[in-house]
Amino acid sequence: MAQTLKDRLRDDLNAARRSRDKLRTLLLTTTLSEIRNKEIDVGHELSDDEVVGVLTSAIKRRREAAEQMRAGARTELATKEESEAAILSAYLPAALSEAEVRTMIQEAIAGGASSIGAVMARIAPRIKGRFEGREANRLAREALGG
Repeated sequence: MAQTLKDRLRDDLNAARRSRDKLRTLLLTTTLSEIRNKEIDVGHELSDDEVVGVLTSAIKRRREAAEQMRAGARTELATKEESEAAILSAYLPAALSEAEVRTMIQEAIAGGASSIGAVMARIAPRIKGRFEGREANRLAREALGG
């Protein structure tokens, strides 16, 4: 049976514990508990796509925290948040290029999506965890001429 993303996170947590990597151990423990909490909320074991959603949220939170730390001149804390985001990013599927997302937007428009909401509804499941939603929204607005 193929290894799930959650299994990979657990294996990496065990490896981090064995190598006494405190940052990675704490980060993966926290992430796995966020996944477990989400499973309790939804009442079932998360699929890899749902785990990607949890990871994406965790990465976004860390990037936002890093921006706030930099604004507050706390560069050492900002660097820590950014390194955590980078570690978690390694678990996401390969990122999509802007050209690939533009192609998806054109396909959605050709398929009858005429508003920003309709375009985003069609491409969102395909880009989740692989491309920044805000950026995709901007590209869709450009493509729709708005």
